[in-house]
Amino acid sequence: MSAAPNQDVPLLRVADLCTHYGRIQALHGVSLSVPRGSLVALVGANGAGKTTLLRTLSGVHQVTSGTIVFDGADITRARADLRVRSGISQVPEGRQVFGPMSVEDNLRLGAYTRPVAEVQGSLERTYAMFPVLEERRKQPAGTLSGGQQQMLAIGRALMSQPRLLLLDEPSMGLAPQLVAEIFSAIVALAKAGMTILLVEQNAHAALSVADIGYVLEIGRTVMSGAGRELLQDERVKQAYLGM
Repeated sequence: MSAAPNQDVPLLRVADLCTHYGRIQALHGVSLSVPRGSLVALVGANGAGKTTLLRTLSGVHQVTSGTIVFDGADITRARADLRVRSGISQVPEGRQVFGPMSVEDNLRLGAYTRPVAEVQGSLERTYAMFPVLEERRKQPAGTLSGGQQQMLAIGRALMSQPRLLLLDEPSMGLAPQLVAEIFSAIVALAKAGMTILLVEQNAHAALSVADIGYVLEIGRTVMSGAGRELLQDERVKQAYLGM
């Protein structure tokens, strides 16, 4: 029997992470920790490096230097598929559902690392969280509304039964009512024990629900603290909240 995880050790620890796009450096020594069972928000303006960081954590983009430790294992050079199998799943920016395929087939794609016997149970849990997806399970994913596609993208990521969920700009392009619905689902996941790293340009929405927040500027982490404390910080108010 394996030992129980040490709750005092972060599930994810990033230290001095640097990445490049060719000769252009995108991340400059980023460090952060994501405690087990926490909702951590990473906020910043467009071009700050938020999406690059998530893509680096999921293995889509290569590390130049620094380390990524997940559940005590160094995964800095691990392949993307091995990171999924270890328990990391990303909801990409812009949703990126497979439009011609049905809702249910999109969801089943998210479970490709799971034993076949577990897939139905994962589907039922996803449908319980997002009933509209069950109602439209045979419908082509491309015909869903933007909010429904975001639910589908989150549901697809959950099908792999991750231990760490990476969410990239889930509110992008959605009406305020749908943003509230998506954030309600994110909070419900967090309350159920899911560890979440949330990247958001909507700083107010993200920091309002986050246990911990980080502010990223031009590829560097420049501030960190409790989410609601950062909401009250004058620098955050002026730079990101329009106050």
